[in-house]
Amino acid sequence: MEVNLMNKKQKIMLIRILTAAALLAVLHVLPVTGWMRFGLYLIPYLIAGYDILRKALKGIQNRQVFDENFLMAVATVGAIALALYERSGDYTEAIAVMLFYQIGELFQSYAVGKSRKNISALMDIRPDYANVERNGKLEQVDPDEVSIGSMIVVQPGEKVPLDGEVIEGIASVDESAITGESIPVERTCPGRSRPVRRSSAAASI
Repeated sequence: MEVNLMNKKQKIMLIRILTAAALLAVLHVLPVTGWMRFGLYLIPYLIAGYDILRKALKGIQNRQVFDENFLMAVATVGAIALALYERSGDYTEAIAVMLFYQIGELFQSYAVGKSRKNISALMDIRPDYANVERNGKLEQVDPDEVSIGSMIVVQPGEKVPLDGEVIEGIASVDESAITGESIPVERTCPGRSRPVRRSSAAASI
C-alpha cells in the first residue's frame, strides 16, 4: 500500500490505526490495574473506533440497526463489558477486534479508490471521435456511431478509436495501455498485418 496514493481520509485512518496500536502495545506492559486501567484502555479503543460507534448510534436512530457498524459496536462493547464483569482487566481483545476491522476497511477503501483511478485513466485514453471515410471525404463522428464494416482513417499521433484491421497504409502503434508493451508495434495492410486494437498511431493507417 503506497501512502502517497492515499486520500486525506485514508491517511487519517492509517494514523489512527498506528496510534491505537502503539498505545495498545504500551499499555500491555504497563502495570496498571482497576479503573485506571479501564480508562487508559478506552483511549486506543476510541481512537480506533469512535466513528464506528457514532455510525452504530445513527443506525439505531434511523431504525437501521443490523449493519456492520452495529455488530462491531456490540462485539467490542460486549468484550469490554465482559472484562469488567469478570474483573479480568483484559480489554485487549476488544481493541484488537476494532483495529483489525479498521485495517480491513482501510484496505478496502484503498483498493476501491485505486480501481476508480485506473478506470478514470482508461476513460482518458478513449478517443472522442473517429475519422470515417464517406464518399471520399473524412467526417469526424462519435466512435459509438460507427457501424461494423465502416472505413476509418487514423492520422499520425491520433488514437485508434475502434478495433479493426488495417486495409491500407503502415504505422507504428503504441499499445502500451492495453498490452503493457512499451515498444510500438508495426501494423500494416493485409498479407502482413494483424488486427489493430484501440491505441495510438505514429503514422496514417
